[in-house]
Amino acid sequence: MANRHLSRSIVLQSLFEWDLNSIEKSAMSETLMRNVEEFAQNKSDTPFMEKLLDGVLQKQTELDLIIEKAAPEWPIDRIAPVDRNILRLGLYELLFSDRKEVPAKVAINEAIELAKQFGGENSSRFVNGVLGAVYKEIGEAGKEESSKNKKKREIPFDEME
Repeated sequence: MANRHLSRSIVLQSLFEWDLNSIEKSAMSETLMRNVEEFAQNKSDTPFMEKLLDGVLQKQTELDLIIEKAAPEWPIDRIAPVDRNILRLGLYELLFSDRKEVPAKVAINEAIELAKQFGGENSSRFVNGVLGAVYKEIGEAGKEESSKNKKKREIPFDEME
């Protein structure tokens, strides 16, 4: 398997270019291929990149709504373009990727690494905060099975208020 981090970086660069230059979604395959040619020596992960890019573009409106709910004080157009696209990419993997292929924590960690690599001084904390809030909200599939051995205190509903 080729380097998935590099693949995500290439998809991020393509999304950034799309966002900044208002490229038609239909032309994004060409943009991705140009970036693959420039940055990826091993093109074996191209199907992964295509799937990721297509998924983010198809779910972009939904992803933006989730970002706005998770960071209500930051309207989507006020978030730095790099951070906005890192969040889209990370949320897509967190919410819509096969968890066996990309576990939730891998999706979050990869987004944080992209933020450290491409974002500003506070980008990684911002990305971590938004993705962490969404992760807490959705919960982790399979978490119940892995914690069977741990005792859980049931909180009665009336205590939660």
